[in-house]
Amino acid sequence: MKIMIMTDMEGCAGILNFKDWVTPEGRYYEKGKRFLTAETNAAIDGFFAGGATEVVILDGHGHGGIDPELLDERALLRRGHSEKVWPWGMDKSFSALACVGQHAKAGTPYSHLTHTQNCGVIDYRVNGLSIGEYGQLALCAMELGIPCILACGEKAFTKEAEELTPGVLTVAVKEGLLPDDGFRDCTTEAYENAKLSAIHLSPGKVVKMIRETAFKAIEKLKKSPNAFHFPKLSPPYRREVEFRASSERKTQPYSKSVEHPDSIIELMNIPW
Repeated sequence: MKIMIMTDMEGCAGILNFKDWVTPEGRYYEKGKRFLTAETNAAIDGFFAGGATEVVILDGHGHGGIDPELLDERALLRRGHSEKVWPWGMDKSFSALACVGQHAKAGTPYSHLTHTQNCGVIDYRVNGLSIGEYGQLALCAMELGIPCILACGEKAFTKEAEELTPGVLTVAVKEGLLPDDGFRDCTTEAYENAKLSAIHLSPGKVVKMIRETAFKAIEKLKKSPNAFHFPKLSPPYRREVEFRASSERKTQPYSKSVEHPDSIIELMNIPW
């Protein structure tokens, strides 16, 4: 069984803010990469214990979030896209999609380090369905017939994953403390600093939870492969993205939309 694990950084336990933790200039960036790699290794170990034969890690954090030196030696690490960006190397040879370190989509109440691609996005929709970064790859997996079996990250994100892909097993590693009321009209710069409060579980405890749940997820896949579900979407597929004002770029709020007649994957590959 071949598993892809999509990783991001902002949804890890112990990642406290954007400035210090998730960019190369941040004073704790290398520690943040260790946190993410440890959570990823826990999922890898659980999947192999449950019968996986190959695990491919997709480092989905913009600046890079996986420390290759610390990564479980049984896994393969993918960084960068092929000729077409989406679906980031995933094809029908994969048995399942999982994710680790994920944050909730833009506009989510009681979430932490909330954004979709960047803090300049208000909302991202496909056929009217609001999705985040998890949803984008999950819908590609839907088109390929690949189930989403594990979703790990902040609590608001795990609820998002459960609603979008029923049957997925989740691990909540922290919980945001602030609503999103009143933030819709924030500038990009203000929104980046608006959702920094959270309660975190211990990173040590989290890796145990993730390993155990990854094992359960692959066991569920083997025993009940039809227990994982997707939303019902029909072509044509239309993507709509709303963007915030930016004081730095001196732009006002605006939106863009595109359509593809029959493929979500090809829709994702149309530039913003």
